[in-house]
Amino acid sequence: MYTVIVADDEEELRKALIRKVKWEEVGFQVIGEAENGAEALELVGKLEPDLLLSDIKMPFMSGIELARAVREIRPAMQIAFLSGYDDFAYAQQAIQYNIISYMLKPISSIELTGELKNIKTKIDERFEEFTRHSAEKEKRGIAEFLMPLLLDSFQGNVTDERNESLNQAAARLGFLGEVSKNQSYAVMVISFWDHSGKNCTTESGVNSVDMILRKYVKHAGFYVDGRIVSLLAATKSSLEKYLHIIVEDISQSVRRIMNRTVSIGISRTITRLVNCHEAYIEAMNAVSYTGKSEEVHFIADIERIGTFDQDVVQGTVNEVESLLRGGTPSELEKYLKTLFGRAEQEEFTPMMVQLLLVQIVAAVMRVAYAVADGDSVKRLQSASPLQVKMFYEDTRPVWNQYISFCLNAKEIVAEQRKKSSSILCSQTLEIIENRYMDPELSLVSVSSEIAVSPNYLSALIKKMTGNTFVDLLTRKRIDVSKELLLGTNMKIREISDRCGYNDQHYFSYCFKKYIGVSPNACRKEYEEQGN
Repeated sequence: MYTVIVADDEEELRKALIRKVKWEEVGFQVIGEAENGAEALELVGKLEPDLLLSDIKMPFMSGIELARAVREIRPAMQIAFLSGYDDFAYAQQAIQYNIISYMLKPISSIELTGELKNIKTKIDERFEEFTRHSAEKEKRGIAEFLMPLLLDSFQGNVTDERNESLNQAAARLGFLGEVSKNQSYAVMVISFWDHSGKNCTTESGVNSVDMILRKYVKHAGFYVDGRIVSLLAATKSSLEKYLHIIVEDISQSVRRIMNRTVSIGISRTITRLVNCHEAYIEAMNAVSYTGKSEEVHFIADIERIGTFDQDVVQGTVNEVESLLRGGTPSELEKYLKTLFGRAEQEEFTPMMVQLLLVQIVAAVMRVAYAVADGDSVKRLQSASPLQVKMFYEDTRPVWNQYISFCLNAKEIVAEQRKKSSSILCSQTLEIIENRYMDPELSLVSVSSEIAVSPNYLSALIKKMTGNTFVDLLTRKRIDVSKELLLGTNMKIREISDRCGYNDQHYFSYCFKKYIGVSPNACRKEYEEQGN
């Protein structure tokens, strides 16, 4: 059963649609209704429906504006429009937001029922395609090209000549189409998890991810060792525009269709295919911060500098780095004790042990340099086992020093992430405080200004304040507007403009929602009290 929200400012028509259509017989359940675009957007965020059935012309926010805003928060949701305006140009605007149906008013309950059946069929097909295994010959050929490009730690030369050779090979395979000089790339690593925390990613997941990616960017991907690796290609501006929408679409689709959670790591953008392995390492580092939780991490949100040379860090050291980023202290300690237990049982030669210890310290410092501030790094360096004599003939006496060193590093990484989160949150609150009057202020504009992804900033603000960005901005605007309303003789229209609202009616709607009465009534009550 698919869920639906009905939005129309004509109450009689809206109620009639809900009452007369036999929704459950055609596979839908109405879970909410809205009388304007702003209310519809709020319900979409709270109720997460499968379908929004909306009039295209409503107060405060048109259907087109609503579709644009909905795609920011619920890109996986379907949208169907009802319109009394048979205007092809207006319909064309709707097409860019992947509208599943465009219906003209007046429409009878029989006609709407028939169209809902068509919509259900399309959603059914999407669900089926999302879980369908696809292994065409072309995809296998592209995977054979991509896997060594991304996974092989020894890439040989990274010259312009090699890059051009890779471009030509990609073109021969039909991979990404014609390679543009303005092309940029990003690597995305994805894993699916069941409710017990078990990795349930399979090769069929490549098709699921591809189904979403093709709506936004050129791409290709493959499955390897419990994860899906995708290479995305577009102009830099397109990647900046769509990446945060893409990851939301994937997360929402996996949760709704597969009943699974997903962890996603995304690299920085690069401009040459020859640098794909470095981007892959960044994406793997990003996803390691998620652990097994349903999270999305862009490496640029977390690590302030580019990746170090990863070629010398293999196997065991990769696991230590992963636990430093996303594991718990007890998991890290258990892993190290098991590792050193194997060393004591002479599974490693003395030379291998000494090399491994050096690499562990290098890995710890690499993560610390990427995440922590200078003082924290210096504090960690002073506690490094390299400050004492390390190359004992028998290394067993220093095991505990290395465990303590790694646990200290884990604590510093956690502290620094918390501190960085606090700084970003404070920056956002300061921007809202100082620029609430800007009608263009939004989550996307602020995240771009402070150089993090909208997904990361949205989750951070919610976690640290208990409110969404929109709630904080609206509350600030309404608080200021109330002060102006009661403390000045400004007209309501002037107050609306002063507080960042282009539409006075929308301002009145928001004011009444937060204060409980309209601006006029609020001022009148204040004056009647003799103030």
